[in-house]
Amino acid sequence: MLSNLTSNLFFNLQTLIMSTQATQTIQEEAYVSLTRGLTDLDFRGPCIPSDLVLIGDHSFPLVMNSHGQVLMAASFYGSGRIVVLGHESYLTAFPALVENALVWLRGDGSENQSVGIHNNVQGVTHNLSTSLFQTQTVGSFSCDLGVGVYVTDAYSVGPDQKDLVAFLKAGGGVLIAGQAWSWAADHPKENTLLQFVGNKLSGVAGVYFSDHHAEAEYLPVYPQIPSSWMAMVIGKDFADDLEFLLQGISEFDLLNGVVASEVLVHGPLAFPIGTTEDGRAFLAGAYYGQGRVVVVTHEGLLRRESLAPFWINALHWLDEGRRGVVGVTPDLHQAFDLLSKTEFVCEKTNFRKDLSVFVCTAYRNDCIEEIREFVAEGGGLLIGGHAWYWAQTHKGQNLMTDFSGNKILTKMGLSLLENIIREGSFKAPVPSQAIKDTYHFRHVLHRFAGHCAHGDKLSKREEECLTKLGGDCSKYLRLKTDDNAYKQVVSTFTDIVKKTGMPQVCESCPVKSPRDRLLLHVGSELYKVHPDPDELLPHLIKNNPLLPVVYNHRIKVDVKTAGGEEWVSTGLYLSPGMKTYMAIPAEIINKGWKVQIGCQTDRLKAEVLKRAPCVHDRFPISSEMVQVRNLWGGLIYLVAPPKTQVEGVEVIVQIAVPAPYYKSGVTTAADWSLLRTAPSPWAELEFDNIIFTVPSEFVRDLDHPDELATHWDDIMRGIADLAAIPHKFTRKERFVTDVQISHGWMHAGYPVMAHKSTAPQVLSIEHAKTKGLWGIIHELGHNQQRGCWEFPPHTTECTCNLWSVYVHEEVLGVNRAKPQPGLSPAKRQSTAEKYAKEGKNLSSWSVFVALETYLQLQDKFGWDAFKRVFAAYHEMSNFPKDNKRKMNLYAVTFSQAVEMNLSGFFKSWGWPIERDTEDKLSKLPPWTDHPMVQYD
Repeated sequence: MLSNLTSNLFFNLQTLIMSTQATQTIQEEAYVSLTRGLTDLDFRGPCIPSDLVLIGDHSFPLVMNSHGQVLMAASFYGSGRIVVLGHESYLTAFPALVENALVWLRGDGSENQSVGIHNNVQGVTHNLSTSLFQTQTVGSFSCDLGVGVYVTDAYSVGPDQKDLVAFLKAGGGVLIAGQAWSWAADHPKENTLLQFVGNKLSGVAGVYFSDHHAEAEYLPVYPQIPSSWMAMVIGKDFADDLEFLLQGISEFDLLNGVVASEVLVHGPLAFPIGTTEDGRAFLAGAYYGQGRVVVVTHEGLLRRESLAPFWINALHWLDEGRRGVVGVTPDLHQAFDLLSKTEFVCEKTNFRKDLSVFVCTAYRNDCIEEIREFVAEGGGLLIGGHAWYWAQTHKGQNLMTDFSGNKILTKMGLSLLENIIREGSFKAPVPSQAIKDTYHFRHVLHRFAGHCAHGDKLSKREEECLTKLGGDCSKYLRLKTDDNAYKQVVSTFTDIVKKTGMPQVCESCPVKSPRDRLLLHVGSELYKVHPDPDELLPHLIKNNPLLPVVYNHRIKVDVKTAGGEEWVSTGLYLSPGMKTYMAIPAEIINKGWKVQIGCQTDRLKAEVLKRAPCVHDRFPISSEMVQVRNLWGGLIYLVAPPKTQVEGVEVIVQIAVPAPYYKSGVTTAADWSLLRTAPSPWAELEFDNIIFTVPSEFVRDLDHPDELATHWDDIMRGIADLAAIPHKFTRKERFVTDVQISHGWMHAGYPVMAHKSTAPQVLSIEHAKTKGLWGIIHELGHNQQRGCWEFPPHTTECTCNLWSVYVHEEVLGVNRAKPQPGLSPAKRQSTAEKYAKEGKNLSSWSVFVALETYLQLQDKFGWDAFKRVFAAYHEMSNFPKDNKRKMNLYAVTFSQAVEMNLSGFFKSWGWPIERDTEDKLSKLPPWTDHPMVQYD
């Protein structure tokens, strides 16, 4: 059935994708309605508008000038709609726009044509087409008016505010116009965002009249919602807020075991309060609608006595003088006890709308929408919690969108991150210098965009912030929302990339500067979320030749995963930016399977980059057709979840580049003669127990992969023999060579990662049998280590070498001292003697010193003893956790395996052998002539 429908499915899916891409968002549809028939708007004249500040996920600009200032905007709130104009004169200056606004505000399908117009703006009536609307001029708003739309200036909201908010929320439309800069000049000590009367209505929907003038220009009406990097500004100077919040506060105590998260401060009305020396915020605040929020990134800090003065200030700031009830969620009982000692009336309660301030953790999944609405309509929120543990325990999920705390906070301009902030004591900022001296995502991004667009010189501090900005950009872009703030950031990144391009990073052209690292971060992440990645691609990848492809390639899937997830090779590759569709059988849809593009899963954090920090991507398999692509291209894998079994199903890949791919027992010599020339830059060799992924250049001249397969089958059987496990691994090891890896020359894992220069070594039988493969087997030995018989940090880089010694001597026939000169008899004796003379301190018992302990056991008892010991551990359970008890267990286990009391030997090495262990082994004959006895 799948075979017969493949072509139709691909065609139908492409049609669906194109249709989906053509579908407008709610904001875009609204913008088209509001600007219908308009080509330009002339704002020049005596009127000086306010710059409108937009927050939230529903507000969007209608008109933006050349400085990125917003002169007109619209938003949704509840079931209603609002249009905000930056000067009251615009109600009569632009009659066509006002008429569009009234039609849109009336709502889709609404039959209520009645428009209430405040008598201060009754001039609007004369410009309206009376056939469309039934107008009535009123002195104030009343719910009894029965109108569908209400028009007012920003100065006449007054006591009608609550009724108007309820009207808007219930589905009404509001057109409001005015400016706040003159009011702000007359009220220098007032908070314009909250106290200016127009903001008490429009602010609820995320649109504020600011105290900043906006430049009035002759402006075109764009076909899409306008955007500009210059709009990426902070919407307020928060010096007065910080002055209030930090009164009497000199430092923040995060000592005594606190492990907090970092919070990303990204909203135009969000600001950091407490930060580390390097600018990472752990305490922040924000305006949201008519309310306020304060977040601290560990809930335990809410109960800390040393921070009580700050919490009092914060509650006053959040309460805004209402003297209302502070509700504390029941799971914060110690915080409740602390806050109850203050002057506030505190109640232990779940969320209620009648509270003045609600105190809760970031881990709640209930009332999320209600809490945001509570703040928007004037409530205060104090919330505490970290996100690092959630991120560690929810691999593959999107922290920015899926974590409960971020579902509340992100729309308020704050997001909890997986980044950890260690304990410490941190100085409070100086309020008057905070905006200048404190890292703020929007400020640094705005400055960097100006640097790229116009060559604006960055300050030394701003340059120092670019590395952090790059990481924050990557995290922010994971939001993938339709709200205007996100789109403005995406638009800013797009402008930057189109203006500057992205560094063409490679081994011969490494990226070194913070500026180029940032561009690499931004380009990589922007491609994943850009609405038109194909249009962006030429600005990101300059040299992207077309490679020969295959069509409708079938992949047979037979998988039985006993342990962790498993990559299933397909033998196919995607070029950078190349997309394909995959037809998926029902057996693996919504079962935890994924498609992975790219073998290089190491994430780099180096100062010098020879490739992008992250060059692979994953896509969940959740439908019968999956579209995949990756900016950096890469081999295509199916990722099977743990403990799953699938047999005899087929996946069909619509279009891809063939890769050199050899699989033992499947690929014939004739097949390989063609496959090794396949155009993919990456090749794979899959043997019985290990899969090698290397640049294709290293396999072009590989004439006999079957001989190499036999060679590695022998090695892997040797590894299994020493580990006392079956010759058939439950999951084949993977080994990937890359131009750059995250740490070390190689490192263990799935896959084992190594530098590209290692590729010729793993593919050469001669090299293995003459010079050895010490480092490679060392990493495979790491993958055999088990915590029950490991004593970190002493043996972390030690016991893995048992496999290096064993494989070289027992499989390859290479003396241990050849690949590792430190294991010659003379060097070994010197190592033991030096350790003994220096006091046999376990602090220096590591790597080759510790290895000598095990080699002395091997010299006496042979490798079979180790095999019996490892086999014994396979049968055990409920292991001790601490090194002392684990070392005693090992001494007992090894002694029993060789039927000899080894307690004296281990004590001679400084092991903490207990009396109980000696008693257990007392009936066995002691090893009295061990090599360390001469040093006792």
